[in-house]
Amino acid sequence: MSSSAFLAFPGQGSQHLSMLSKGGILDIALSSKYSQALECCSELISHDVLKLIEEGPEDLINQTSITQPLLVLCSYLHYNKLVNSIDISPTYMAGHSLGEYSALVAANSISITEALQLVRKRGELMELAPTGSMSAIMGLEQDIISEICLIASHGNNSHVQCANLNSPNQTVISGHDDAVERAQDLCISEGAKRSIKLKVSIASHSKLMVEAADEFKNTLNTVEFKMPDTKIIHNVSVDSVSLPEDIPSLLISQLHSPVRWVETCHFISTLNLPIIECGPGKVLSGLFKANKLDNYFSSSDEDFYEKINNYG
Repeated sequence: MSSSAFLAFPGQGSQHLSMLSKGGILDIALSSKYSQALECCSELISHDVLKLIEEGPEDLINQTSITQPLLVLCSYLHYNKLVNSIDISPTYMAGHSLGEYSALVAANSISITEALQLVRKRGELMELAPTGSMSAIMGLEQDIISEICLIASHGNNSHVQCANLNSPNQTVISGHDDAVERAQDLCISEGAKRSIKLKVSIASHSKLMVEAADEFKNTLNTVEFKMPDTKIIHNVSVDSVSLPEDIPSLLISQLHSPVRWVETCHFISTLNLPIIECGPGKVLSGLFKANKLDNYFSSSDEDFYEKINNYG
């Protein structure tokens, strides 16, 4: 295959039990080369990372403040196996929400230990934010859903907004429980095919995260970001930065702003590059398909290396 590629890193929701062994990265996780990263992660979450990922309990793996460092760690291992196995030079990168931190590590903007510390704190602050809910709306245009969210919102204590603009057919809304329920009902009455309540109690990418974002600013200020050596297309701007000093503000805004994945996929479509989902699961591959993209691969696919080596 061509050495150029677009790398995309998954976010929360891609975690699963045994994502080291089932993702084909248990061997690299056991390598002494990556022991510092595993030890850092274990210390941050107060659990043996290898044992937790492979044996569970699953409800602990799905706890936001634990999920986030686990996913970044696993995506980091997927990336290192990728670049050490085939001749590849990523031209662009992106991450879906949490995945931006994995992209920043891969692009040498921050170290893996810095990223793990950041996302552990990020997850803790998100857990402390006001409780809310999220729902995936299927089969209704995002502009209509946005208007419905405005109607369904009744002030600052009953707010709902578009959170993940995943595909033309799927928009995730987020906010206070009652406002999300009103918006779901209105979306169905306006012709949405389905509304699926997500199994979360955290209203990601909504106004409910503003205080968490303000608090997170203090943590981000302790880290010195370097200019990424590969362009990263950020969720908030759908663009790359000109200066490393611009990165923290994007990560802060990301907590309470929509993930503009449809626009990101449109940008990817202009590049004519193979797309590699680098990390656990195949959630992003499903979104690439939904956005009518071709030539995408998942590093979690057991036939990934055979497929990518035969590409082109």
